[in-house]
Amino acid sequence: MDDEDRIALFLDYENLAIGAREHLGGIDFDVRPIGDALAERGRVVVRRAYADWSYFDEDRRMLTRSHVELIEMPQRMGASRKNAADIKMAVDAVELAFVRDYVSIFVICTGDSDFTPLVYKLRELNKSVIGVGIRDSTSAMLPPACDEFLYYDDLEGIEPGRPKNRARQRRPAAPPRPAEPDVAVPADDDAADTQQSLDLDDLAVLVAQTVSGLQRTGGQVTASTLKRTLLRKDPTFNEADYGFRAFGELLRHLAERRVVELAEGPTKGDPEVLLPELGGQEDAFNLLRSVVADLIDKNGRAALSGLKNQIRRVRPGFSEKTLGYRSFLQFCRAADTTGVIRLEWSDDADDYLLTVPSTR
Repeated sequence: MDDEDRIALFLDYENLAIGAREHLGGIDFDVRPIGDALAERGRVVVRRAYADWSYFDEDRRMLTRSHVELIEMPQRMGASRKNAADIKMAVDAVELAFVRDYVSIFVICTGDSDFTPLVYKLRELNKSVIGVGIRDSTSAMLPPACDEFLYYDDLEGIEPGRPKNRARQRRPAAPPRPAEPDVAVPADDDAADTQQSLDLDDLAVLVAQTVSGLQRTGGQVTASTLKRTLLRKDPTFNEADYGFRAFGELLRHLAERRVVELAEGPTKGDPEVLLPELGGQEDAFNLLRSVVADLIDKNGRAALSGLKNQIRRVRPGFSEKTLGYRSFLQFCRAADTTGVIRLEWSDDADDYLLTVPSTR
């Protein structure tokens, strides 16, 4: 238990409840999917929700069953109920960061950009911050400020457009939008497969570049280190968005595609992640040489412009970025350095021209 992270959960309840109704087909907000997601990350030792509860009377029972402490922020004449709740929540979070050293993770549930300074302050106090918000009502400023950001819409158990049945209908703070009529749309499996392939290609590039960068800084690159780095680059990163149940499953898929290699790591279940050894690079260089030779035979020359598309005609999944190169020109220069091809600028062609060195 001593190795577990302690988590403090703070909910800007009005923001979440209204956001769920307006952007998720009128469903009632439920805190349990958030609790389930946090259970995978540590022990939740503090649970607090802030609102004027006279507006959310039916929600009290659900929150109480989930052991959430309800912080009452009653509306007063001449005062902003929303601002008062925001300020109270921010003050309580910073106070807790000082008086409870053992709390290492703060979960701020809101889509309001006004909480961005709170996130920065908590991170300054050496606390990890996870944000939770509804995708369409979350400010673009908030997710990049967090160490990790979870969209409520994507959590297990959330089904937009299917309100939960309750004994009494609660008083709405805003009228729900009418449900869109179901329209039969013919499935385009080829288009869906192509889009998924493109997404996976982008992911492969991101992973390869990240591993390359971590290797340059020295030290062993483990799966857990890679996942933390990807989250630092994009706090909304989630392997489930690409169709994988776990990060390890994603890495095994990329290993099958020769984007990375996996080796035994320092601990069980946390393998070392490596870029493919020279064999993968040699294969790519030989492919480049072959395509350049064919172009010279057909056209009398091979220019850099359009060359990558010619390579992809031969190998559709080709990307120099999966080998750790940041551009196709950098990849060609590396091939030139090893003597696979020759790369020279031509003023007449206003482009780089590639040739294949003669072999004796």
